[in-house]
Amino acid sequence: MRIVTLEQLGRRLAALPGTPRVVVSGNSAVPWDALRVLDESRDEYIVHALNAPPGIPDRPGVTAETTFVGAGMRRHQGLSYVPCRLSLVPILYAGPLPPDVVIVHCAPPQDGMLSLGIEVNVLPAAIEACRARSGLVVAVVNDRMPYTGGDALVDVSAVDLAVEVSGPLPVHEPPPPADDSRAIGERVAARVADGATLQAGIGAIPDATIAALRDRRGLRVWTEMFSDGVVALDRAGALDPDHPLTTSFLFGSADLYAWVDGNPRVRMARTETTNDPGLIARQRAMTSVNTALEVDLFGQANASRIDARIHSGFGGQTDFVVGALHSPGGQSFIALRSWHPKADVSTVVPLLDEPVTSVQQTAVVTEQGVAELFGYDQRAQCRHLIRDAAHPRVREELWEEARALGLA
Repeated sequence: MRIVTLEQLGRRLAALPGTPRVVVSGNSAVPWDALRVLDESRDEYIVHALNAPPGIPDRPGVTAETTFVGAGMRRHQGLSYVPCRLSLVPILYAGPLPPDVVIVHCAPPQDGMLSLGIEVNVLPAAIEACRARSGLVVAVVNDRMPYTGGDALVDVSAVDLAVEVSGPLPVHEPPPPADDSRAIGERVAARVADGATLQAGIGAIPDATIAALRDRRGLRVWTEMFSDGVVALDRAGALDPDHPLTTSFLFGSADLYAWVDGNPRVRMARTETTNDPGLIARQRAMTSVNTALEVDLFGQANASRIDARIHSGFGGQTDFVVGALHSPGGQSFIALRSWHPKADVSTVVPLLDEPVTSVQQTAVVTEQGVAELFGYDQRAQCRHLIRDAAHPRVREELWEEARALGLA
């Protein structure tokens, strides 16, 4: 690993042939200093990131490539969305989407090992694929990045160039949940027993669900990501103290980042591990909590598209739905408000007109109630969705549509 200045990095990036594919840390760990240098040094390039936040360069010559669309790419003029389950993304790097450059955001090395800190995800696979084809691996070393272990560790010998920076990480301070989110969280939490294993992402409903579990005991965590709610569970004594907290990336407050820094209980794992349905199925009473944009009377969930425009992507929802249902005592929930407050429409619809993200969950949970799906025939599923999950304003209309669909 050779330490260089940002200017020297820019000259190296400018010398790359063709239109290089550059994989960068995503979510809340984007290496902005290096990305700025990349944009200034090249007319054309492909930037590949998962769930990129606002700030991704958007101009002619920049292709924004991703398998999960974040706010920073959602309306990008050069968006290239590659549909893929998150567990399979690493395979793309060794096949159709080979990286020419990988730029990762790291904590300073300890004993010859850098740490990917709060963002592991698909990055180890990207580094391996890049090195296999003699590409360029760059580390942006930030003394404000927490040092985490597991698959976050990267030997300095795997890095060609490093630039040193010092800057704060993005933080997320969740507001108190609204009444409907709290009601949904409490309904889901009521189905979670002591000793269960949790997967819940970021957002008002997952936050409310986790907050409602503080009186449980022996809970475990196996998830794509976690935030401050897991810290609160730990401080409340709800977690199994002898079991590692397995996750692939983190996003939350400064308190969260301080808590995970050097914490041996936090096991950062690569996507091939966290999102492997077979490994998910081996977790004790695996309980998966995901959300969606809408569900239909066949129990199909759309969490990806709005008006045919890509909003996010498959992500890990399918991985965890399948894995949880194969876990002994496992459950998979789709949790969402029954009425979309901004669009002013029902989130329970007769039939999806968008591609399906997932199907065959244990139940759909809204502030109205819990619609049981798994193990019921399609007519009963439809009945439960209308009676127990849909907003009262649309139930009569949904019954009419159900009869037209042969479900009632």
